[in-house]
Amino acid sequence: MPRTCHFLGTKTRSGNKHTIRGKAKYLGGIGLKTTSITKRTFKPNLQDVRAVIDGKPVRIKASVKAIRMGLVTKPVNRSRTWTAKQKASKA
Repeated sequence: MPRTCHFLGTKTRSGNKHTIRGKAKYLGGIGLKTTSITKRTFKPNLQDVRAVIDGKPVRIKASVKAIRMGLVTKPVNRSRTWTAKQKASKA
């Protein structure tokens, strides 16, 4: 399974890491200097969750941003809810 969010499609992106040294000008120095630029990767915060997709509970990878946005609908935990058989026996 690729490292991508099922809902938003966010995936690993590449960028640069800048290493700097020196003292800022407003603190009395001569400014910050870049000493090296290195490639690095930015990975999304993905979680394995069970979500209802097309009416069935499925295990997917979803980013925390998608979970917070409410795009993930989790399946009902049947042990904590009334089933049709329990309702019939109660009535």
